[in-house]
Amino acid sequence: MSDALTDNVLVLVRHGESEWNRLNLFTGWRNPDLTDKGVIEARVAGRMIRDHRIKFDIAFTSVLKRAQHTLDIMLDEMNQPNVPIVRDAALNERDYGELSGLNKDEARKKWGESQVMQWRRSFDIPPPGGESLKDTLARVKPYYDSVIWPQIAQGKNVIVAAHGNSLRALMMILEGLSGDEILKREFATGAPILFRLGADGRSIDRKDLLPARSLAAPPEDRVV
Repeated sequence: MSDALTDNVLVLVRHGESEWNRLNLFTGWRNPDLTDKGVIEARVAGRMIRDHRIKFDIAFTSVLKRAQHTLDIMLDEMNQPNVPIVRDAALNERDYGELSGLNKDEARKKWGESQVMQWRRSFDIPPPGGESLKDTLARVKPYYDSVIWPQIAQGKNVIVAAHGNSLRALMMILEGLSGDEILKREFATGAPILFRLGADGRSIDRKDLLPARSLAAPPEDRVV
């Protein structure tokens, strides 16, 4: 992949650290904003993307403010504040149901270590009242196929600022990954991934842009 990208480019970015990431809480569809560290991560992500000289035609994000705030900061850093933004709940984080708002240690005490780990690490077992990653994929895939991909197919450059699990669902689509394979992937907060896509809307090339080690999210925050 060259340093100067022109068209059929999709950039995925997980939001910067949120207030609940810092507190080690299950977040899901709850709506905390970024921490100061999260703001810095978003700024660094914007600068990394700017260095690749990509001009975006449209941006997509969820209806949750941690992702929206991250996108706004990145576009500002790229000096592209007028890029049209589409916000849709299809790109929301996985809904953690009854786990939402709980500290992960509290959840383990209530349901047991093995049960909580099963909810976190399985592809198709949802927590009580929530979604599995399979459920998340079921809403992300039709949105990608009918809304995001048509923009790229027209030769437009697209950026998506979203969440760990909605991005895992997108990664499954782009790279043809299985449920077992995607569970091994981690998404650091504020670390852009650049894809060039083929005529079928699937990845033909990717480049990971990683932030400085001091700004990367710790492992516990990356697995949500």
